Amino acid sequence: MALVWTPRAAETFAELKNAALKAKQTREKTKKTKTSKQEGLFKQVIKCLTLLERNPRHPGLNTHEFTSIEHPYRNGEKVFEAYVQHKTPGAYRLFWCYGPEKGEITIIAITPHP
Repeated sequence: MALVWTPRAAETFAELKNAALKAKQTREKTKKTKTSKQEGLFKQVIKCLTLLERNPRHPGLNTHEFTSIEHPYRNGEKVFEAYVQHKTPGAYRLFWCYGPEKGEITIIAITPHP
């Protein structure tokens, strides 16, 4: 499957990436070895995207239908929620749908659990 991004999701992804890079630079300057929360979150987002791209039904994603967001391309089509984090306060979720073309998955949003 190929990943397609909504502008909102692409912006959030870029923000998470920049925060992780900044945290990593700060950590390296201070010679700390433990990764920051921002670095860990971004790593989890990458893992979730990789699993989603390979197999949207991967059990680790805990994918299920999410009805509060409308499909960006076709009314009445399903939107799904996948877990980026588990058992974490304010755990991040990734919202996605199939389309617009066959073999594509659109990333709608990456956000803390609503």
